Amino acid sequence: MDTIIHLVAFLIAIASVLAALGHAGYLAMLSSAANKRAGGAPIAQYVRSRFAVAGGTTALSLLALLLTSGGPALDIVAIILAVGSGGTAVKALQSTQSKYRTGGR
Repeated sequence: MDTIIHLVAFLIAIASVLAALGHAGYLAMLSSAANKRAGGAPIAQYVRSRFAVAGGTTALSLLALLLTSGGPALDIVAIILAVGSGGTAVKALQSTQSKYRTGGR
């Protein structure tokens, strides 16, 4: 039973790390594009304000991944942290994408 809990915690933590890094990467890409474009200052300012969220969710998801190396009690804590940070990262990424999405479908 401990092995199953550990495996589930590890997989959830990996998914959380990927979501958080995806959000941070999208912000970095958006920032780079805004800095190269004339009139991109408002977008660059928005991106700078969102880096705190991206950094926080990344740090928490990495902590959750680290906690999976402990026992079953720490695996439960890791699952809670990973679900919270991963969910927050996904919501923040969707919010940023919907704000700056352009082009056709």
